[in-house]
Amino acid sequence: MITLLAGIFVFVIAYFLGSIPFGLIIARTQGIDIREHGSRNIGATNVWRVLGKKWGLITFILDVLKGVVAVLLAKWIAAHVFPVANQDLTFAGITAALGCIIGHTFPVWLGFKGGKGVATSLGVILGMMPLASLIVLAIWGLVFKTTRYVSLASIAGAVALPVVVMALLLLPLPNALGLHGWGNFYFACAAALLVIRRHRENITRLVEGTENRFGTPKPPISDPMEPQE
Repeated sequence: MITLLAGIFVFVIAYFLGSIPFGLIIARTQGIDIREHGSRNIGATNVWRVLGKKWGLITFILDVLKGVVAVLLAKWIAAHVFPVANQDLTFAGITAALGCIIGHTFPVWLGFKGGKGVATSLGVILGMMPLASLIVLAIWGLVFKTTRYVSLASIAGAVALPVVVMALLLLPLPNALGLHGWGNFYFACAAALLVIRRHRENITRLVEGTENRFGTPKPPISDPMEPQE
């Protein structure tokens, strides 16, 4: 197993990498505090709604990339800085993935009030399990295209993640495509629960029929908060 020192080291680095609030920073370059507009969330969806497609897409890409970088950096650290066995590289990636998601969701810089972790979760999964991430992304896209609810698509993707990972673990796939070790499955369960928990208000609005569909006209920036994703 990965050593305690190595685990703490990669977790802390991943946490601070994940806590970089790209949505807030990008919105500040446009002269606004994204926490005062739309859903007041710093994630890509709210940036897209408030500032438009260009800035929302940039936020999404950066939030995904910090997840990928966190996992790949952790594996490099485990391989070159701390002498660990090859199988421990997977656990280094899992440790960093959890740290990055927690950092994005509960950033110390913002009073532990961050984003919902969907894009960052996709990033860490892409760094750890590329095939699983592509399958989950396809499920997200299908649900979103059908319903136009970003929140519902995100919840569906979160629920699907542990199922997809379990299927890949059980299927006799080549080493390059399959997963090794049930740690990936346990991580998938933890990540899914965290994403779903962060969507509690969205779930309530979905049940009540008051959740906004993506593509509805965005309010002027000076308008008060709307109950969005």
